[in-house]
Amino acid sequence: MKKFLLTFIALVFASAMIHAQKFAYVDTKYILDNIPEYSEAQAQLEELSAQWQKEIEAKFDEVEKMYQNYQVQSVLLPEEMKTKKEQEIVDAEKEAKTMQRDYFGKDGELFKKRQELVKPIQEKIYNAIQQIAEDNNYSVVFDKAGSLTMMYANPKYDVSDDVLDQLGAAMGSRTRSQSSSGSGGSGGTGDSGGKQRK
Repeated sequence: MKKFLLTFIALVFASAMIHAQKFAYVDTKYILDNIPEYSEAQAQLEELSAQWQKEIEAKFDEVEKMYQNYQVQSVLLPEEMKTKKEQEIVDAEKEAKTMQRDYFGKDGELFKKRQELVKPIQEKIYNAIQQIAEDNNYSVVFDKAGSLTMMYANPKYDVSDDVLDQLGAAMGSRTRSQSSSGSGGSGGTGDSGGKQRK
C-alpha cells in the first residue's frame, strides 16, 4: 500500500511538472524568408553556383572535343601518339572531375561559402530564440519547419514574429521595419496569424 501511494504521488508530481512547463514553436523557414540578409546570401550562392557550373561544363565540353578529335585522327596516328593522346584525354577528364568536386563536393567551395554567409544568420536566429525562451520561461521551442511533425499548432504559441522582432536590433532596421506588422509581444500572433511580412 505504501509503495502504491509513493508511486501515485510521484505520478501526480510528474504530471504537475509537465503541466507547469511552457511550450512554443517557430517556423524557421518563415523567419529566414523575412530576413533580407538571408535572401542576399541565397542570391550570392546561386550566382556562384551558376558560375562554377558553367566552368565545369566548359571543361567537360573540352574533354568531349578532345575525344572526338582523337577518334577522327586515331586511324592515322602511330601507336605512341595514340597512347599520348589517350592519356591527355584521361588527364583532362580527371581535372574536370576534380574541379567539380572542389566546387560542389562535400566540404567544397559552395559548402564553405554557405557556411560563411548563412551560419552567422542561423546563429543570430538561435540566440534570439534562446533569449525569447528564457524571457518567457519556455521549456521547449519546437521548429515547425524542421523534421518535427505538428498535426496541430495554435497560432498563439507561434513566436516566429517575436524572433524577427528580437533580430531587429541584430539584423538592422530593414528587418525591424518589416516586422512592425507582426505581434506586439511574446507568443502573440493570436488568431490573426501575425505573418503579414510576406
